[in-house]
Amino acid sequence: MELLEDLHSSTSVTLLGAVLFLLVLFFFSSQSTNQERRKEPPGPRPLPLIGNLLQMDLMKPYITLWEFSKKYGNIFTVYLGPKKVVVLAGYKTVKHALVNNAEEFGEREVFQLANETSQGHGILFSNGESWKEMRRFALTTLRDFGMGKKISEEKIIEECKNLMEVFDQYEGKPFDTTQSINYAVSNIICSIVYGNRFEYDDPEFKTMVNRANETIRLVGSPSVQIYNMFPWLGKWFGSRVVMKNILQSKAQIRKLIGCLQDTFTPQVCRGFVDAFLLRRQTQEESGNINTYYNSENLLVSVANLFNAGTDTTATTLRWGLLLMAKYPQIQGQLQEELNRVIGRRQVRGEDRKHLPYTDAVIHEVQRLANIVPMSLPHATSQDITFQGYFIKKGTVVYPLLTSVLWDETEWESPLSFNPSHFLDKDGKFVKRDAFMPFSAGRRACVGESLARMELFLFFTTLLQCYRFAPPPGMTEDEMDLTPTLGLTLNPSPHKLCAHSRV
Repeated sequence: MELLEDLHSSTSVTLLGAVLFLLVLFFFSSQSTNQERRKEPPGPRPLPLIGNLLQMDLMKPYITLWEFSKKYGNIFTVYLGPKKVVVLAGYKTVKHALVNNAEEFGEREVFQLANETSQGHGILFSNGESWKEMRRFALTTLRDFGMGKKISEEKIIEECKNLMEVFDQYEGKPFDTTQSINYAVSNIICSIVYGNRFEYDDPEFKTMVNRANETIRLVGSPSVQIYNMFPWLGKWFGSRVVMKNILQSKAQIRKLIGCLQDTFTPQVCRGFVDAFLLRRQTQEESGNINTYYNSENLLVSVANLFNAGTDTTATTLRWGLLLMAKYPQIQGQLQEELNRVIGRRQVRGEDRKHLPYTDAVIHEVQRLANIVPMSLPHATSQDITFQGYFIKKGTVVYPLLTSVLWDETEWESPLSFNPSHFLDKDGKFVKRDAFMPFSAGRRACVGESLARMELFLFFTTLLQCYRFAPPPGMTEDEMDLTPTLGLTLNPSPHKLCAHSRV
């Protein structure tokens, strides 16, 4: 009897053990299957806490990521400190994500500094319904105030004349084009946002523009990158200068908005600020209390438009003039086309279709200059399996625009300045799908059509009137095309000579 009981007990233990073994086996089997099904993008092995930072060149992070893409493929993972980032490389991959999967890749990753300064407001660093409403309103209002239309064209042409007055003062002697071009371009967005332009010697205006450009440069610096990765290191690596600049800029913008509020009348809409105030008033009168048209959204949206509308176009123009001085044969060919088609009359937006070589040169400047190499960071709005890899909701995503604009499978000579990239065998302008300097999808640049018009009219008008050359004693080969680090890539400090062609 005892033997039977022992046998029964032994059998029960064995059976229980077998069941447990099968459960464990099933668990690990399902985990393995789940991992296979949820294969994550490969990448360099990270170290605890610091991730892949020791492998990154923080002065040129986009170059490191571009090199990683050649080793790990067009979708890979890096750890910037403790933060996991999925990088998308190459035209086909970036387009597939931002255009074909626009919803899934359409969120904005709000890094530490942006979160502190925007706090979910505005257009650039916001998400959800507030972002949708602010972006929609910005697009509509910018179009209403002439973005890409005749009214903008007249403002740009008038500003060209003011800019040339500054250039003429140097009488062909070497000078730094940075400030004058920044002021000219900034006045275009100011006229649309505030309803008026500023004189170049206006101290408030100069401070506002110069501070904005310094801030954009500092945001891309290694110390601020480190701060965004490790906010608790802010005491040592941080954003004190940037934060000070941003707070001062906000105070200045608040003051300008206040002046417009004091003189606001619903019957006369002078610009973006007035349109915003009118929308807010209309919603309040209709009893809409939970409106997105509040003071903070106005302040941050104006700051977003001012910064983006000044820096990117001005930086591209400066690259364009530098490249003309470095490649005089291309400059000469462009000016020959301008002489033949336009002569001495003012260039107009409608002339673009008759100036294929000029249009190709402008596009090639944008492509090679690659001024926003990593775009602004995105985030996934939901779990997604993308090109065989599982990417979790909320993952930070970098669309590496460098790898699109310099994609070896899309461009014949990606690292050379070659306007032929945009010309067919008959010399006619051709669009290229991999031309993506304004990004794409839901987060594409709000002011793209305005920027395109500005680049065309400023560039052609300046090339009509001046021949750009290196300073005396410097050859074209000695002209440096190395960019300086920032949130956008600016040319290194340099001087040019603007010789009158009149």
